[in-house]
Amino acid sequence: MTEQADSLNHRIAERVRELRASSGMSLDALATHCGVSRSMISLIERGESSPTAVVLEKLATGLGVALASLFDPPRAAGDPVARLADQPSWRDPHSGYVRRNVSPSGVASPIQIVEVAFPPKARVAYETGAREPRIHQQVWVLENAIEVTVGDAIHRLAAGDCLAHVLDRPVSYHNPTRRLTRYAVVIATLSGTWG
Repeated sequence: MTEQADSLNHRIAERVRELRASSGMSLDALATHCGVSRSMISLIERGESSPTAVVLEKLATGLGVALASLFDPPRAAGDPVARLADQPSWRDPHSGYVRRNVSPSGVASPIQIVEVAFPPKARVAYETGAREPRIHQQVWVLENAIEVTVGDAIHRLAAGDCLAHVLDRPVSYHNPTRRLTRYAVVIATLSGTWG
């Protein structure tokens, strides 16, 4: 494991512990709520596991946050600028896709931006469920193409296309091409009845 990956696993560990504690959930309660074993959550919280994107999405759903929130530092510094060198980049050990949290983590904002580099022929399927507050997401293809399945609807997106949806049902991503696909994900956590 590289030093950067080890550091990011430590950050994820702290963040999951912090979110679980602030929600008042025990390890057992979170395991039951999100469908990830208690032992796996314990390993993640100790920074002794390199969880896949699918496992992290299940934890995020169980904690009621967007996946991108798991990469935030536990106590944000408050800097409104996120320099490229400071934006955490993470590689999914299963699919090889790389995600980079672009948004400043130190600013209280309902919006997060993530850039994804998705390998040729790769596929990731999330068992996403509804969260409270509601989380809206837009996927904007920057380069090449991607297929995004939301529930039963398959959306084939080319460069420049943008898909808007709510994170409340299973979502999968598939790069059917032989080239790397780059896309941005804009995530908005909205309370109230809008949307």
